[in-house]
Amino acid sequence: MFAALFSFLGGSVFRMIFGEVIAFFDKKMEHQREIERMKLQAELDQAQFDRNQAAIKLQAELQVKVITTQAEAHISQAEADGWLEAVKAVGQKVGIAWVDGWNACIRPGVATWSVIMMTLAEFGAVAKLSDDVAAICGAALGIYLAERNLFKRGK
Repeated sequence: MFAALFSFLGGSVFRMIFGEVIAFFDKKMEHQREIERMKLQAELDQAQFDRNQAAIKLQAELQVKVITTQAEAHISQAEADGWLEAVKAVGQKVGIAWVDGWNACIRPGVATWSVIMMTLAEFGAVAKLSDDVAAICGAALGIYLAERNLFKRGK
């Protein structure tokens, strides 16, 4: 009877101890897998966060560029409007005969001077025009020619 009892307890205890050892190692491996999964999830979350931050930064930069471009467009439009008003004002008569006469003579005179200076500089008869003088010649011709062109179109 002792042998049967020993066999019974030995077999059951062995299975119980073996089952507990296997369960311990299963839990340990499951715990390791869970830790690895949490680390991987943290890395994925960080990568997603970094991508979102880069996208937000890019959107913010692009919005700033849009605003800057709009501001530059408004400034360019204001400059063009100012130039157009200046050109329109060149040909207006003020009602004083000698001022209107001077105004009628000075525009063609300045335009002629500009053409002569630029032509002489081109052929080397005079020293090279400085950038400022060339800009003044160009502006004088621009006002004169633009004013005549606008006048012809009735503007």
